[in-house]
Amino acid sequence: MPDPVRVRKLPSELDQLPDRDAEETAEWAASLDAVTQHAGPHRAAYLMRRTLQHAETAGVPVPRLLETDYVNTIPTTAEPAYGDFPGDAALEARITAWNRWNAAAMVTRGSKHGVGGHIATFASAAWLYETGFNHFFRGKEGDGSGDQLYIQGHASPGIYARAFLDGRLSEQQLDNFRQEAGGNGLPSYPHPRRLPWLWEFPTVSMGLGPLSAIYQARFNRYLHNRGIKDTANSHVWAFLGDGEMDEPESTAALALASRERLDNLTFVINCNLQRLDGPVRANFKIVQELEAQFRGAGWNVVKSLWGSAWDELFQLDVTGALVRRLREVPDAQFQTYATRDVAYIREHFFGAEPALVELSKLLSDTKIAECFYASRGGHEARKVYAAYRAAVEHKGAPTVILAQTVKGYTLGKGFESKNANHQMKKLTIDEFKGMRDLLGLPIADSAFADGQVPYGHPGADSPEVRYLTERRAALGGPAPARRVHAVALPTPEERGFKALEKGSGKQEMATTMAFVRLVKDLMRDKETGRRWVPIVPDEARTFGMESLFPSAGIYSPLGQTYEPVDRDQLMYYKEAKDGQILNEGITEAGAMADFIAASTSYATHGEPMIPFYIFYSMFGWQRTADQMWQLADQLGKGFIVGATAGRTTLTGEGLQHADGHSHLIASTNPASLNYDPAFAYEISVIVKDGLRRMYGPEAENVFYYLTVYNEPKPQPAMPEGVEEGILRGLYRFKEGVAAAADSPRLQLLASGTAIHWALEAQELLGADWGVAADVWSATSWGELRRDALECDEALLRGEQRTPYVTQALEGAPGPVLAVSDWMRQVPDQISQWVEQDYSSLGTDGFGLSDTREAARRHFGVDAQSITVAALAQLARRGEVPASAVKEARERYGL
Repeated sequence: MPDPVRVRKLPSELDQLPDRDAEETAEWAASLDAVTQHAGPHRAAYLMRRTLQHAETAGVPVPRLLETDYVNTIPTTAEPAYGDFPGDAALEARITAWNRWNAAAMVTRGSKHGVGGHIATFASAAWLYETGFNHFFRGKEGDGSGDQLYIQGHASPGIYARAFLDGRLSEQQLDNFRQEAGGNGLPSYPHPRRLPWLWEFPTVSMGLGPLSAIYQARFNRYLHNRGIKDTANSHVWAFLGDGEMDEPESTAALALASRERLDNLTFVINCNLQRLDGPVRANFKIVQELEAQFRGAGWNVVKSLWGSAWDELFQLDVTGALVRRLREVPDAQFQTYATRDVAYIREHFFGAEPALVELSKLLSDTKIAECFYASRGGHEARKVYAAYRAAVEHKGAPTVILAQTVKGYTLGKGFESKNANHQMKKLTIDEFKGMRDLLGLPIADSAFADGQVPYGHPGADSPEVRYLTERRAALGGPAPARRVHAVALPTPEERGFKALEKGSGKQEMATTMAFVRLVKDLMRDKETGRRWVPIVPDEARTFGMESLFPSAGIYSPLGQTYEPVDRDQLMYYKEAKDGQILNEGITEAGAMADFIAASTSYATHGEPMIPFYIFYSMFGWQRTADQMWQLADQLGKGFIVGATAGRTTLTGEGLQHADGHSHLIASTNPASLNYDPAFAYEISVIVKDGLRRMYGPEAENVFYYLTVYNEPKPQPAMPEGVEEGILRGLYRFKEGVAAAADSPRLQLLASGTAIHWALEAQELLGADWGVAADVWSATSWGELRRDALECDEALLRGEQRTPYVTQALEGAPGPVLAVSDWMRQVPDQISQWVEQDYSSLGTDGFGLSDTREAARRHFGVDAQSITVAALAQLARRGEVPASAVKEARERYGL
């Protein structure tokens, strides 16, 4: 007897809606029941899906299914017929064969030096790239922008092989793959900093490529909607691995892409079903999972799974048994089929149900082998072309192409579909000869006489090279290619800088607010103002940026379709299609991707932009340091601003918000110039010089990291002659007054907000202990160290150079005590180049919630703690009695 719980009618959300014709509804249900009973559930499901598909085509508003059958989205009849293919299929096949060969040869030849490389990825994806290069990817010689190509990192040998074929790389350069120290090598992966004429986007840090591609497509629209550059024809192509989609960053911004209708974006996911060590979804189906994920996020999904050899099988599948079986076989098992004999496939695949057994009787062993060993949609130019055409023609949403391939395709049975093929770095000579025969390349056995695989090239005037060159010329020149059109920006008006340099008088102002005020003034500049790109992850009001809302506007491709709740207020929330602010919501990763796109616009589009990204200091380098490296690799420029900086200034927020180490992490990035300014005028000097260095006639490929604080203080006017010290990292701000000629002296070095504790300690030392202390503003521990390291390197070359920090402190009497709101390791970066006795105070350990005063006492960096530490230094030198230290501790309650 059936369980009554199992057969009872389950509640539905439709039950709460009125049914204006219940009898008609019942008739539809009865019809479905009848089909299920007489033709089976699979036929009923087919009819339902056909009905839903027709409804969608007719504009009936019904939800879409998240998954479709495990078949190609584009039917064979919609592909270009063999006679209608828009190109020379035979020549394209030969070009692809040469590129396959040279990619494998390059890595194999390099393996004798132990430098490694990846062969299997490009072998599986060759047609995905070649079809794009031959028919879709636009170069930069037309509008200066072209398309943006995010190449899968492990496929780089294939891109080098193509550049060799078109004459952009030589055999010597191919032989220097992964051997860059000599100056004429090729980087292992796409690295603009290492090969800046070829690569635009560094992509091998998995997950960052797809994330950046989305924000690049979005930034293209931003430039267009703001009237800065016509990017209507630019298309972003991101080539990804199915294993790479495990990274959370890979799918972090899918909803943004569909929400903003970025139909200028296409993901091409190479679904060879393998990660680095084995299957991507061993017990599941990665293609179906990704389809559901992307459809659920609002993307257009195109599946190109099966090659033309499968067409006959699908036509014979009158019962739907083949399609059902393909959906239920897990990926790891399908990978196994590609490596086993036909008898195994007949037993384990076709033997699953009687209908498949009957179908298999109609198929020869040769046919089964062709289908299961090699025939995949990603290996056929016509099917890839049809998928790409569908992507670029689709409007209103981004497209993802899920192309199935065989990892290691054409490399022989030793490579194809093997779990270990990602770690396999070379082929034997016999394997190369087999590959040569399979690809039909005219390479004689004598070419292997020295035991080394030769490179192959049909000749500069061959039909292949002429065709390749003609196709690229028609599409706007070579690709990938990076082009920099030097466009120096004029120096902004001095008004904004002068305002900070005058100081604030008695008015208190935090350095966070000083920076925001400066940028607000600079955004009004007639020449460069529109090039500023303010980026903030939903904390604009925290940083005092709400005043920019009504004047600059928040970018939205839809404009403002609602009346904001604060419309009657002066600083209301204003969105606009040409808005200047990128207010990203709660996503530091998205904001950094924005920054990268904006900071490299000078190369991508020939339009220099000045991004500044302001964020909670703790959620910058700690959370997105990998993207900071991506920014450096991509030669980005702009200002990254860690606001509410330090471990003790953000009262009440506690451990997770208390940043005491970002300057330490930032110091590891060679492209980052890191400053911890104490006063508003220092910010003015640093930003002005940053604009010169990054956007002037001698533009450098660097970016700036500034930390600013939310602690209001009166801002002094700029003293004379301190500009050099500010930029180089250290200058004396206030000299101590000696009570007597023989008074003990010392030097207090402080950065950021810590200078206020040092100044108070200076007073305590003088008034209570007769000690004169000079207070120095250390605007950049990192720049002081960078300069000192360069001096050390020069010394090894026989040049005599003295580090700036050594020069600045030369002859300064007494010991040096450095203090900051950072870990002691931050100021300790310079200790070895300070000739005086050196010690430091800092905020090592975890943050905590309390008042600023209590937190500083806890970490031992408040004025009283500095005073005691200074006396201890002097006592060790015999310059004050040892008892003074104990007395001071008792006096100050430490």
